[in-house]
Amino acid sequence: MDFELTEDQEALQQAVRRLCAGTYPMATVRSLEAHRGVERGLWRRLADAGVFSLHLPEAAGGAGLGSCESVLVFEELGRALVPGPLLWTHLAAPIADGAAVGDLVVGGIERPGSGAGDSSALVEHLEALDRLLVVDDEGVWEVDPEGVRGEPIAHPLDPLTPLHVVSQLPTGARVAGPETANEWRLEGATLAAALLLGMAGAVVDMAVSYAKERQQFERPIGSFQAVKHLLADMLVRAEVARAAVYAAGVHLDDRGLGDLHRAVATAKLLAGEAALANGKACVQVHGGMGFTWEVDAHLYLKRARVLDTVFGPVDTQAQAMAGLI
Repeated sequence: MDFELTEDQEALQQAVRRLCAGTYPMATVRSLEAHRGVERGLWRRLADAGVFSLHLPEAAGGAGLGSCESVLVFEELGRALVPGPLLWTHLAAPIADGAAVGDLVVGGIERPGSGAGDSSALVEHLEALDRLLVVDDEGVWEVDPEGVRGEPIAHPLDPLTPLHVVSQLPTGARVAGPETANEWRLEGATLAAALLLGMAGAVVDMAVSYAKERQQFERPIGSFQAVKHLLADMLVRAEVARAAVYAAGVHLDDRGLGDLHRAVATAKLLAGEAALANGKACVQVHGGMGFTWEVDAHLYLKRARVLDTVFGPVDTQAQAMAGLI
């Protein structure tokens, strides 16, 4: 399997990186806490750049691109720590008029089990949503966010991902069948892995940059063997995850290559582990400073914790892999 990017893919990757640098510098990302992670003007700039219409055919105003290109785009969004329900709005674009052009902010969740004590759910960005989609084994259901009653969490783990605890989700109206739900689980897990991959790579760069600048005993701390080992391990984790995530994108585009479910589970597992472990290591490289609010490392680690729960956390993917091997 050839993971070499084409010239068009490299151009797409660089274009999205420039978009994120200009629209979502870290100062802007941090300021979005006051907007519950979503600011409509910035959201429309993402839509204007085609982030939510990547898979739509050109006749419908989309780019007509495949999952390989979507992985590259979402990797860059993760690298820039762009907040908001990016995954769900992208997935919903073919069935929710206005999502592709940024007129709608669409969130989603997998419906929790029906057993006693297992009916509550955590809904992200509830107050910013125009549509809420609920996925279960019977399909995809649309729920009016204004009809969802939830208790906000005062201090969510990720300050840019506000959460509401919802005791009971309304049934809603079915807008797609089980085939769509299954496809969304596969594509959603792959793109969540791409976001995690971008974050895993970003904190490598952050840690290396700091290790070159921070002086101890009149030498950069990056020259110390223990720090070198930390940085090398971070890079290896990110690159191994990159191969797995790119492979999942290729499998989504070409279903005849092999076991798609195994490729997706591998991607989500390795990207989740890389983002979490690299986030911790980045904090460690920064030492005491790494625990402060001013250093961005904690934001990546917290977002990794949140994204890990989307479309199956590391433990769930590991169990899935055990069953597939």
